[in-house]
Amino acid sequence: MSSGNSWEFTDDRGHPTVARDHPERVVTYIQAGATLWDHGLRPLGIFGSHHDGDDPDPAKAGELPLAGLRSFGAGGSLDLDALYAAEPDLVVAVSYGGGQVYGIDPEAAKHLEEHLPVVVLDVGKDRPFEGIRDRFSALAAALGAPGEPATRELARAEARLRDVAARPDAPRVLALSAAGPDSAYLARPPAWPDLRALGDLGVGLIDPAEGAGANWRTVDWSEAAALEPDVVLADARANAAPPIRLRGNADWRAIEERARIVPWNPEIPGSHRAHARFYDTVADALSAHA
Repeated sequence: MSSGNSWEFTDDRGHPTVARDHPERVVTYIQAGATLWDHGLRPLGIFGSHHDGDDPDPAKAGELPLAGLRSFGAGGSLDLDALYAAEPDLVVAVSYGGGQVYGIDPEAAKHLEEHLPVVVLDVGKDRPFEGIRDRFSALAAALGAPGEPATRELARAEARLRDVAARPDAPRVLALSAAGPDSAYLARPPAWPDLRALGDLGVGLIDPAEGAGANWRTVDWSEAAALEPDVVLADARANAAPPIRLRGNADWRAIEERARIVPWNPEIPGSHRAHARFYDTVADALSAHA
């Protein structure tokens, strides 16, 4: 919100972030930038995480057009000097809990907050899907978003997915990230707000066996194939091995033959519109397999 000539927003750490004027030049973590774009706000520039390379990851960008959008680097390669030289009014980052800025080195995050107003929003496992949406909607409104959140579009997509998931013999869904030709990371649905939301809507999610790893269970492809998923949500980010690298593995080929493979972005934008698109994608996959 604005007060006089200043702007203030309390982030998910409980920190009141204050800017001298209403922020118009906003630099964001790519997921946050994609979210604000869905609200009608274009960021000045973006930065990525340690998982990213020199170029922004299109899978993380959602509908955010990357052409002509400035990137200030990713992870340990974040160019703070270039970021400061761009003179942003505000930086929007995300956290996976504990208030720690995700995606960049702690010293860089500390340095950033010493020089610029920073808002940090929590997208971690302790935040429900709708809570992530609500917080980004509040930030977008405070930044002067031109329109309302796509609540009707989301409600329609939720109702559709709930209906498809309730059908007899509905497909079983496994979410994973390909580590390489020999192994995979199987997602634990309770650790992911988007997967928990699918479960709440009735989608039959496969939860891997207990073992090491809070968010993922590392397995070889034979163990993944033995779960016999009907639909696979496959991590489409640049840090995941693409399907073409897996084709030499017989167990992956067996999964491909049995299941419908659907690209999945574990860092989905936190907007009503993006979540509606996600639900529609899953509903399409469930319907196609039936």
